[in-house]
Amino acid sequence: MARYKITVQYDGSGFRGWQLQKNQRTIQGELEQAVNKINKNKKSRIHGAGRTDTGVHATGQVAHFDLNIDMKSENIKDALNGNLPRDIKVMELSKTNENFHARFSAIKRYYQYRVRNDGFILDRNFTWHIDSLDLKMLNKSAKIFLGENDFTSFSKSNEEIEHRRCIVYESIWKEEDQVLNYYIVANRFLHHMVRYLVGTMVEIARSRYDFDFFKNLIKSPKENVNVVK
Repeated sequence: MARYKITVQYDGSGFRGWQLQKNQRTIQGELEQAVNKINKNKKSRIHGAGRTDTGVHATGQVAHFDLNIDMKSENIKDALNGNLPRDIKVMELSKTNENFHARFSAIKRYYQYRVRNDGFILDRNFTWHIDSLDLKMLNKSAKIFLGENDFTSFSKSNEEIEHRRCIVYESIWKEEDQVLNYYIVANRFLHHMVRYLVGTMVEIARSRYDFDFFKNLIKSPKENVNVVK
């Protein structure tokens, strides 16, 4: 039995997120179907580095699976892509050691959120189209949660996790080609965490949400507060 590491790219528009769900189209489900086909219908579980939400895309999601098959890595990659739908593609595949785990071996995770306000519509499936925003205010908000903080106020409750503290290494907005890109790097992301943070920062930049209240929710986290979702 060999362990394989894959890097996957996908358009999340037509999926109910990463995690396997009954009677729902998911990234994990499509990948497992493809692996099982080349494994003569023997089931192999796909483990991802993280769980993306409904409609979220990936340029480099890492995952792993175990497979007992006499095929070269390049041929396994080609076989998987031949059995995957057009909105998912395995970009890289390689053998790895049995101690590697896509989720627990990951040190940092990278997230980009795109906001556009120039009327261009062809990227509407992966860009939020809104009116003009104050970039300085966006970055003033983004700096608040650098370092280690409790993101209880900006995530969905989940009984499966012990705590909701995350270490944020980078948090910055940059204007690039008429698009405001938000970049955040952290040791992990919680359910809906980035979506809630971005939505709230945008409303602050629109002068529709109080900055000091936002800052206090980071320093003194609370459940079920009125954040932008």
